[in-house]
Amino acid sequence: MENQRSLLVLLFFAFAVGFIAVVFVLRWVLHFREGLAWDGGAKEFNWHPLLAVTGFIFLQGIAIVVYRLPWTWKCSKLMMKLIHAGLNVLAFILAVISLVAVFDFHNVQNIPNMYSLHSWVGLAAIILFTLQIVLGVCIFLLPVSPGYVRAAFMPIHVFSGLFIFTTVIASALMGITEKLIFGLTDPKYKDSPPEATFVNVLGLLITVFGALILWIATRPSWKRPSEQLLHTLHNSEPAPVGTKTDTTMSERPDPEPNSEARRRNGKTEE
Repeated sequence: MENQRSLLVLLFFAFAVGFIAVVFVLRWVLHFREGLAWDGGAKEFNWHPLLAVTGFIFLQGIAIVVYRLPWTWKCSKLMMKLIHAGLNVLAFILAVISLVAVFDFHNVQNIPNMYSLHSWVGLAAIILFTLQIVLGVCIFLLPVSPGYVRAAFMPIHVFSGLFIFTTVIASALMGITEKLIFGLTDPKYKDSPPEATFVNVLGLLITVFGALILWIATRPSWKRPSEQLLHTLHNSEPAPVGTKTDTTMSERPDPEPNSEARRRNGKTEE
């Protein structure tokens, strides 16, 4: 695997930026806004940005790159599929709760629903994410789809996952801007009060996190090695001390490919 150290550095940086973004949105709703509750008021609305950033952005980002974590290569492909699906399902649950919170807040406060571009893009992302999870589970986890179907659907699955992730980030940036424009009255958003500056930094953190995840996920040299290669690496054992290894011989073509000739020479092929 090429540039594994660079991968590890970027992974650490991406996870750190994503975690800081979650801390920032928690700080926003607890310090600058009214806090958290489930009462139909502004405190209930605050669950929307918190759960959206935590689940729909941070957890979904981790789910996208989980296959590329080098320390997971010893896990079976089925285990990694379950982890990938589990993280996405958890992200979906948090996203749905955040959606319920904002709809409940709007209904209690008699605010119209689904009138802004943020709401349109966000709802479209939820719907696409639902289809992505259902199709992913049916095609890649349930042992009913043939191999050629999985192979044909894989590029679509990868592209749609990255597209949904990008769409969610765009929706989040529109949402926090919309909230600041409507929520800041004295002083107004254009006057750059401390809350506006703080949330603008949150938007930058979300953007950087998304860019890092997309970069890591689209580098061909950082893909998880094939199962055959992993099996070979895991089964290889170091030679005993004092004996010469025959790795160079095993990498060269066998001068006598005929099995009978190899047996006559007293050699066996692993």
